[in-house]
Amino acid sequence: MIDPGYCRLMARYNAWQNRQMMECLQPMPAAELTRDRGAFFGSILGTLNHLLWGDRMWMSRFDGWARPESGITGSTALCPTLAAWSAERFRADGHITLWAEGVKAVQLAGNLTWLSGATGREVTKPMAQCVIHMFNHQTHHRGQIHAMITAAGAQAPVSDLAFMPDDA
Repeated sequence: MIDPGYCRLMARYNAWQNRQMMECLQPMPAAELTRDRGAFFGSILGTLNHLLWGDRMWMSRFDGWARPESGITGSTALCPTLAAWSAERFRADGHITLWAEGVKAVQLAGNLTWLSGATGREVTKPMAQCVIHMFNHQTHHRGQIHAMITAAGAQAPVSDLAFMPDDA
């Protein structure tokens, strides 16, 4: 289904996208970042936090990271400010990249079983499908953030994978 090259490409894409988001959002006033814009996770910062929370949750399953302390309902409050989020995001992206650089094809085979807080039961899915989901989840929520940035009157960054620079 996927191979380690896919993981490396998507980890690189994730880090590139998040760096662009940081640059785009830094000049935005805190009130704009926290304004409820009617998105599923409310605000730009709330959605950024949920995305970081989700990455931490999946990486706790893939690579032994510490699980987030809060459940999905608390995911929007992970970091209180953009500066705090930026620092945590930078750290997480570095660790995701390291994981992707070291992942082996055998690690992507077989199943992953975990206790899902969202469903309240044990779930078993193909590992490759779970990895694809993590990267798809990132792209999905960054699309929401992109729309909120545009609605706030700011210039949203380029998000097309095909236009990612070779050195990103």
